[in-house]
Amino acid sequence: MPSVTVRKLYQDNCQKLDLTWVAGSEGADTHIRNDDQRPTLALVGHLNFIHPNRVQVLGLAEVDYLNRLEQSAARTALDQLFHRSMSVVMVANNQPVPKLLLDYCQRHHVPLLSTPLESPYLMDVLRIYLARALAVSTVLHGVFLDVLEVGVLIMGDSAMGKSELALELISRGHGLVADDAVELYRIGPETLEGRCPPLLRDFLEVRGLGILNIRTIFGETAVRPKKVLKLIIHLVKANDQAMQALDRLNIQSETQDILGVTVRKVVLPVAAGRNLAVLVEAAVRNYILQLRGIDSTREFIERHTNFLREQENAPDPD
Repeated sequence: MPSVTVRKLYQDNCQKLDLTWVAGSEGADTHIRNDDQRPTLALVGHLNFIHPNRVQVLGLAEVDYLNRLEQSAARTALDQLFHRSMSVVMVANNQPVPKLLLDYCQRHHVPLLSTPLESPYLMDVLRIYLARALAVSTVLHGVFLDVLEVGVLIMGDSAMGKSELALELISRGHGLVADDAVELYRIGPETLEGRCPPLLRDFLEVRGLGILNIRTIFGETAVRPKKVLKLIIHLVKANDQAMQALDRLNIQSETQDILGVTVRKVVLPVAAGRNLAVLVEAAVRNYILQLRGIDSTREFIERHTNFLREQENAPDPD
């Protein structure tokens, strides 16, 4: 099950959220995970004694409430809170940390962080961060590109020319996200985000040329850190069997299921003389048109049907 440690959360958001580690350093390796089947967005929230969040945030109202409680009532509330699943406590709005809360975090080894930022903004940032960090993921073999602002995953058997095709598309102004190992994360019910493993970032392997650093060769604009997957291009050998299996009119669009998300798929036969880069660009442009309700295949069929109907209804010259 995907998880992230409090240490990692702190390191990734320290500068952006101006975080200060106040207490509970022994709990730095505590894992934040969504193991109670709640939506990821429900992991972060304002101080809740009844249904405690993994990340408990104290804003102006919460700190004021704790400070107004009598000592015995405050201890009872905190005893109840710290005996439940909780990963980290954050005090926002530059509020002084209540002494009793500081003692409890230190005693129970619960990390306590503070920030001068307002609590609503703090929770928005953390929710987005955790939605990505705790997303269900898988790794697929292929090349992931940004083609005309559309995330395109090129797949196919080994030696089909995926990397050469990617190199040509990059030379035409498109961007590389990942080569060989593509990490896909389901960051939403119908959204897959593709990323590149850190070790492979910026690199593309091309047979005969070896490992190429795309950022160094083509510049900063030739690489992308991540992209939402919208279209799969599957390369197949253009033998008789493959060509017969193809639907030439492509009446019913092919799809592929990845992590429960349905992704549009286009099968391209690979043969000598076919300009695959142009075909991929055309496939992406056609996909964009279909999103706008413009379907060339349906338009062709309707035009053909209307022509046949007119021919049938035409008066007999005799």
